[in-house]
Amino acid sequence: MRKITRVGVFTSGGDAPGMNAAIRAVVRTALHNDKKVTGIYHGYQGMIDNTMFDMESKSVSSIIQKGGTVLKTARCMEFKTAEGRAKAYENVRAAGIDALVAIGGDGTFTGAEIFSREFDIPVMCIPGTIDNDLNGTDLTIGYDTANNTVIEAIDKIRDTAASHNRLFFIEVMGRDSGCIALNAGIAGGAEAILLPEKDTAIDELIEMLAHAADRNKSSMIVIVAEGDKNGGANNVAKRVHEKFGYYDTKVSILGHLQRGGAPSSADRVLATRMGYAAVNELLKGNTRATIGIRGSEMVTTPLEEALSKKELKLNEDLVEIAKIMAL
Repeated sequence: MRKITRVGVFTSGGDAPGMNAAIRAVVRTALHNDKKVTGIYHGYQGMIDNTMFDMESKSVSSIIQKGGTVLKTARCMEFKTAEGRAKAYENVRAAGIDALVAIGGDGTFTGAEIFSREFDIPVMCIPGTIDNDLNGTDLTIGYDTANNTVIEAIDKIRDTAASHNRLFFIEVMGRDSGCIALNAGIAGGAEAILLPEKDTAIDELIEMLAHAADRNKSSMIVIVAEGDKNGGANNVAKRVHEKFGYYDTKVSILGHLQRGGAPSSADRVLATRMGYAAVNELLKGNTRATIGIRGSEMVTTPLEEALSKKELKLNEDLVEIAKIMAL
């Protein structure tokens, strides 16, 4: 087992509420085990640019409640080249880093797996993305907070929709995954939910809305995941309005506000558990794996296995529930 004296920690890709809680847990767990910690600004770009610094316990004071990431994040095209990764490794080794904790999504995981194999450096990944679209875990850091943000927006939009007899199309994040759309749609009482994983024809949607109108609904809300095959909320709203002009039609695209804000209690606890587990797994000799939660238990999944399973399936019970609740 390789001796680890210094752990490097970084965030990469899209930010997610709870990343700071994970950073805090990594730093303090490593220090508790008499290991030094190096923070790396701007993810893989920071490795190449050598923007690294020593972290102490006070470095992560009063960050558990903050959204975003104090280590910043970036997408790094140079790291995708062998030359870029070689430069990154030179800087990592010069900083005395023996192991890495990477917090991010599938792009972050892919980079960590390649980097670890090329230079034989231990790495443990923590899933941080609001989309909840990673294998090896039931939940990702930031997903719960994003859901709560969307539900709050739906509740507010419904107030104005009901006041004006309006049909609102609300677009939420989810290029490849409909998790936010499905769960927030159910919690927000949406009349229809369009998902990337499901083909819903415009005619089928109009039939659903007409059925609701027949029951004298004064307003309606349709949740559209940004990756829905009909082309997003603006396109869906336009096509529906051409054939179904019963309601005044409006569109709200929630966009990046779904990534912001203070993390929920659930995300803070999940991120803390994952950060703690990541360090302990590295110290046990585990590497090239991702931390996850199954039920209430922390688990690890080899990165190669997690990255090879591309097809994530929605909970079909929730899909059926969404249809029935919209009746």
